[in-house]
Amino acid sequence: MRDQKKAEEIAVQRMQLLSPLLAEGLDAGKARQIKAQIQEQAGISERTLRRYLAQYQASGFSGLKPKGRGRKQKDAIPADILEQAILLRRQVPGRSISQIIQILEWEGIAQPGEIKRSTLQEKMAERGYSSRHMRLYADTGTAARRFQKKYRNQLWHSDIKYGPYLPIGKDGAKKQVYLVTFVDDATRYVLHGQFYPVLDQIIVEDCFRQAILKYGVPEKVYFDNGKQYRTKWMNRACAKMGIRLLYARPYSPEATGKVERFTRVVDSFLAEAAIEKPQTLDKLNDLFQVWLSECYQNKNHSGLKGNISPETAYRSDKKALRFLDPETISSAFLHCEERKVDKAGCISFAGKKYEAGLNFIGCKVDVIYDPRDTSTLTIEYEGHEVIKAHALIIGEKSGPRPRLPEYLQPELADSSRLLKAAARKKQERQDVQSPAISYRSVNRGDKHV
Repeated sequence: MRDQKKAEEIAVQRMQLLSPLLAEGLDAGKARQIKAQIQEQAGISERTLRRYLAQYQASGFSGLKPKGRGRKQKDAIPADILEQAILLRRQVPGRSISQIIQILEWEGIAQPGEIKRSTLQEKMAERGYSSRHMRLYADTGTAARRFQKKYRNQLWHSDIKYGPYLPIGKDGAKKQVYLVTFVDDATRYVLHGQFYPVLDQIIVEDCFRQAILKYGVPEKVYFDNGKQYRTKWMNRACAKMGIRLLYARPYSPEATGKVERFTRVVDSFLAEAAIEKPQTLDKLNDLFQVWLSECYQNKNHSGLKGNISPETAYRSDKKALRFLDPETISSAFLHCEERKVDKAGCISFAGKKYEAGLNFIGCKVDVIYDPRDTSTLTIEYEGHEVIKAHALIIGEKSGPRPRLPEYLQPELADSSRLLKAAARKKQERQDVQSPAISYRSVNRGDKHV
């Protein structure tokens, strides 16, 4: 019954291909043109198309059904042998078809050459014991299922897409640009998207900051394992802003399917932009913002309830947005690196020397800085006040030595504890030593020996 149904479906497909050629009054020139279109669209040869036409003209619709092989597949493998093959697969799910056949032949259950590898593989797949089925149920991870958050800003996704080449390099050399986007999970709304001239974590940070400044902070962010996202800075920034940071499992692109789907939609923009031939990054971004607004944000989305647009879904959501004060955001988007203070009280940073202070000589301090402005650094060290470090300026005279902290000031003493302890130790050693015997003190009568 199943083979018959499949044959019916194939016949229907072939009939749809042939239908333009069955119109009455079709001249030879038009027929050749239609045949060429059918061959190109369906990927079939002229000989195959002629065969379909001949079969239809000879037997009608039934002639388009594929012919069987003329043998009974159900008896290709005896039932008892098939059951033993399934048992071998269940015992060790990783066994290959070749190994199963080899075991059956070694045990005498099947004769050498009796079982064909392709036939056994097909029969086991029909019973649900293919290697793919076994891997699916043996996988300890979660199944790939569609999900969607209920409210806006519950979860944000982000991705990087390789863009076109623009003449933005030195001497007008063309360099590739990169698109970074942040997308809301519940509404598919693009919170911010922009092309950048470099491929590093700075572009992710900038896009993330702009999205937060416009739409507040999300509850969670969900990224892939790209090195631009899996950074110490991202962990620190999300912790400061109260955002839960999640990463997809390695080699699971389906986990970030929503933003991946949007980046594929961007291909249509890139095709249009190629016609415009923008010569600057600003021009490309201007074109992208126009396309984003009119061709995506305000266009009905089939994945949204009611088939509404992403912007309508985001704006109509009643979930309140959570904004942070500017100081908290500025602090969260600062970078932090560790540096060791040298014997001159300085640290090396970005090819320059900064004065950290003599109090930190030999210590490893945290350097907090804004990547957009490194003229002043913030130095943090446990137990000390936060200080600002400026680039070292070497002059004709050395600067004054800083005052020694109170806890390092010398403590006055009345006597030497070292000498007192040494005297006590010496006395203890003398007390435990036995007195030496002097033979001169031994008397024999009135005479000394």
